[in-house]
Order: sequence, then structure tokens, then C-alpha cells
Amino acid sequence: MTDTHTPAAPDPAHEVLQNSIMDQALDWLITLECASNEQQSAFNDWLNADPAHAQAFAKASAIWNGQPVLEAAQTLQTRRKPSAWRRISRHWKHLATAAVLVLTVGSYSNVPLRLQADHLTVVGERQRLQLEDGSKVLLNTNSAFSSKVVNAQPSARLLQGEAFFEIPANLELPLIVEAGPVRVSVRDTAFAVSYLNGEAQVRVQRGDVDLRVASAGTQMRLSAGNSVSIGPNGFSRPTKLNPQTDLAWVQGRLVFENCPMSKVLDEVRRYYPGWIVNTNEQLANVAVTGNYRLDQPLDIVRSLAHITSSRISEYPSLVILN
Repeated sequence: MTDTHTPAAPDPAHEVLQNSIMDQALDWLITLECASNEQQSAFNDWLNADPAHAQAFAKASAIWNGQPVLEAAQTLQTRRKPSAWRRISRHWKHLATAAVLVLTVGSYSNVPLRLQADHLTVVGERQRLQLEDGSKVLLNTNSAFSSKVVNAQPSARLLQGEAFFEIPANLELPLIVEAGPVRVSVRDTAFAVSYLNGEAQVRVQRGDVDLRVASAGTQMRLSAGNSVSIGPNGFSRPTKLNPQTDLAWVQGRLVFENCPMSKVLDEVRRYYPGWIVNTNEQLANVAVTGNYRLDQPLDIVRSLAHITSSRISEYPSLVILN
């Protein structure tokens, strides 16, 4: 008899923790460029607190000092006009370099994710799929997705990002969709599921979906016109779905109704392959109502700058509102 070993499924909580540690390491890299004695001491305490901190900092440092990042940072600086560059404080020089670093680190840290995925979308891309059982799937920006059929049971897994499903009524067995902590069982329905920052969300446009969170031992049925968020501890309170805004991305649009600009920018950032930074705190709570094409995120930022009489500075991989 041959022993077989099935690898353990990735732990979403562990992935979130690792990403958080890497974010801290990146912050320290920037801080240490002009650190005070107190900051240097705080860094030493952080570095010695956990072996994972030292590993993350070594990885970030290696990429920071690597030739691709050095060349990219140099390109960011040389493409700017001197007069425009002088208007940006030293803080934004670090930020521009950090933007390149974050993008570079992301391309390395997503390797395990990419090995598990059958389909991937880059930032700003959408992709249409049809599964073996006839289900149709639309992947949103920066998503990773896999599917299979085992013993006639169709299943899919959203490893990252967002997807919209249209499930036919004639399935012999329901389609099983996993996204982070939640397991979704569906047939004859249309719904969206996202898995971002360690939290899943399900939005039902048509039909009913059955949801289960194994770690919390909870389950529920969600009907058309409702939405629910799911974390490791279970379900939030269901809320009413606004298809005109919540599912606008399916139609290639981003629609906002009296939405604070801070949240608008957060959504636009998902589609822009770089950094969008707002340096004017007074803009954060400005209410925005608009209907935009999601494949033109830079035009959205330009429009927001126009309607708020703000200045916009554009650089490779970096846009600054002030």
C-alpha cells in the first residue's frame, strides 16, 4: 500500500499575518532612511520581537537594494521636470520609491498564489470564463481563481479578488465555491463573491445561495437582493444589496451615490496599477456622486480633482491629489 499525503489548505489568517508583517518591514525601510534615536530603538525592538520580523525585513531589504527597484526609482525621478519635482517634499520621494517596492514585492509574494490558480487577472483587468458545468464567471481586477470537477461534483475557489457567477438551473449537483472562510453552495442563481484583506463578501442578484463557515460552525441561506460579509468568526448582519452601485463593476462601471471621497479613492485604487495618494485631508469627506468607466481609473482621479478644484500631480505609477 502506498501512503499518500494531501497538502494542507492555505490558512487565510496566516496569509493575512504574513502580509501585515511585510507591510511593517516596508514601513521600517522608509523610516530608517532618516530615523531618530528613538525610532532606531523602536526598530530594534520590533526586529527582535519575532524571527518572522527579521525574515521579512531581510526579504524587503534584498528587493529594495536590487537592481530592478533601483532602476525603477531612478526612472521615476528622471522623468519629472525639476520644477515639478521640487514641489514634492522629501516624504513623497520616499513614497514614490516605496510604491515601486510594494509593486515589486507583490510580484514575488504572490508566487504561491499564482501556482494554485487556473486563471489570473492583473490590476485593471477583467476576464470571462465558462466552467465545465456550464456556469459563467466574470473575474474582476487582481483576482486569482481555480476550478475542478471531482466525481461529478463541480467546485471552484476564489483565492483572491472578486468574481460574478451565473449558475444554470440544470446542474445535477450544486456548484461549490470557496472564498476564504466561506463555502457557498449554489444552483440556478446569479451572485458575486469577493475575498479581500482576509474577509469575504457575498452579494446575491438572483436566486438563493447557501453559505457555511466551517471554522465557526455556522451557516445561513442568503436570498436575492441581500449581501453579507464573512470573517473567520462567522457572518455579519445581512444588508440590502444596491445593484446599481454594488454590482456596477459587472457592467464595467464604478457608480457612487453620495459616497465619501476617501472610499471612492479606495475603490479606484483597486483598478490603478500604482499608487493614488490624497494629501488633502479636507477632501476625504467630500460626497461624490458619479458614474465612471472602471477601465480608466486615471480619468476618474482627474475628474475628482476637477470637481473639487484640487491639483493633481501625475508621475509613473504615482498620482497625487493636493
